[in-house]
Amino acid sequence: MSRLQANLVLLLAAAIWGSTFVVQHMAMDTIGPHVFTGARFFLGALVVMPLALREQRRLKNRGEAIKPLYFIGMVLAGCALFTGAILQQIGIIYTSVTNAGFLTALYVPTVPLLTMILFRKAPHWAVWPAAFGCVGGTYLLSSGGGAISLQVGDLWVISSSIFWACHVVLVGVVGSRSKAPLTLAMIQFFTASALGWAFAFGTEDVTLAGLADGFWGIAYAGFLSVGVGFTLQVIGQRHTEPADAAILLSMETVFAAVAGAVFLAERLAPVELLGCAMILSCVLAVEVLPLLWRRRRRTAKIA
Repeated sequence: MSRLQANLVLLLAAAIWGSTFVVQHMAMDTIGPHVFTGARFFLGALVVMPLALREQRRLKNRGEAIKPLYFIGMVLAGCALFTGAILQQIGIIYTSVTNAGFLTALYVPTVPLLTMILFRKAPHWAVWPAAFGCVGGTYLLSSGGGAISLQVGDLWVISSSIFWACHVVLVGVVGSRSKAPLTLAMIQFFTASALGWAFAFGTEDVTLAGLADGFWGIAYAGFLSVGVGFTLQVIGQRHTEPADAAILLSMETVFAAVAGAVFLAERLAPVELLGCAMILSCVLAVEVLPLLWRRRRRTAKIA
């Protein structure tokens, strides 16, 4: 898979996630956040499991067994995924979807920072202005240029952004080195589901009636957001740097706005359209500027 194809896969994942934000918010009217998280990740794991088992058979036939260290990394990715998801889910109960969308995007500048600290690998210089440009664009899109008043739920969402950043970094490292993206997806989903159900039975009222009431929200978030969206993320990140992936995935805010306009007849103000344009420009900059820079260096060497 080429870098361009991988980036298109990540943009598709962002589109799916953007359409899921409202579903997450509405699901909290009928079930608790841990039940919702455990159920949707379990469904996502079931969706990807046949493909993951097929991948493992293929690797076994080629004599390329997955190393135990990579399995540990997959479980850790699942722990980061669960923590980010549940903190965001709890935060959505106590804050607006607008604030949650903006504050979640704080993981974008966190990813290149983590990559530098953990792996001593500096990203391309274009990543830094693009990362902060994405945050700025998300602010304009979410707030209309006005003030965002922080609520209790906002603090939950802010803390989730740290774990989303850790998840992006872990998926990038483990997915590229293990050569088993579908197995990574399955294991991280089962891990997140197990943690969700463990907390649900300990802290929430789990009933069949509640699950039935929240069925369609769980089905949408489980099949599309988890089963398809997060699996596309794992596949795409095998061929894209974590910092670049974070910026591409931040397009979920723009796709959420587009979905609102199409399905809910919402209209964007000029300042919100400017936010969309900023995010799109940053995504294009991360894609194009490194290519132009490398071409310029090759031309200079030839000359």
